[in-house]
Amino acid sequence: MITTLLLLAAAFAVHWWWTRKPSTRHGAGASAAARARQLRTPLVRLATALGIATDAEREAHNWEIGARGERRAAARLQPLTDDGWWIRYDLALPPGEGSANVDGLAISPAGRPFVLDPKVMDGRFPVTVRAGRVRHGDLDVTRRIRSAGKQAAAVSRALGVPVVAIVAIEGAQLLGPHGRPATELALGSIRIVPAHRLPTVLRATAHIPGQRRAAALVATAERVLPPYRGR
Repeated sequence: MITTLLLLAAAFAVHWWWTRKPSTRHGAGASAAARARQLRTPLVRLATALGIATDAEREAHNWEIGARGERRAAARLQPLTDDGWWIRYDLALPPGEGSANVDGLAISPAGRPFVLDPKVMDGRFPVTVRAGRVRHGDLDVTRRIRSAGKQAAAVSRALGVPVVAIVAIEGAQLLGPHGRPATELALGSIRIVPAHRLPTVLRATAHIPGQRRAAALVATAERVLPPYRGR
């Protein structure tokens, strides 16, 4: 009896430590990867090893896919950093702006800021925008897309300048209103583009005539948008 109680206490202690230990990793996909690790507690890992399906493992798998998508987006944008762009990933919003993180923030050499939101979607179903709603096949994903606009608005308030929100879709094809492949869709002011076109889109819209405030914006962003520390 005592041995059983000690084993249960040890299992509870491991579970408590696993779900509450802080993550020291930062960068593209860090929060999503940390969430996947948090969901995969020792008990969940044991169940998976025994072939027992759990909701936690399924959710962890989805977070893991998102993390990989964010890392691939960062790799695509590496050439921009070589050209003088300031790009950071997994940033926290200022106090009072909610607990969400900003997947990516890019500031061009000319001082134009962009909030970047990479999303991986099943390639079997297209992404469309009709009547103000975004659908992935038959699934309404408008809320997921609008989150990028909310983050851009929060970052805009923090930086004191307009911020463009861009959602980069990986995997799924974009279809226009007539069912033809599209290079870009829009939900209000939120731009939706294929992930592979993100560097091209950024370069094409990066310049603001007469604006030379990149250094000041970068300094402000580094001060008010620190690395995300998790929930």
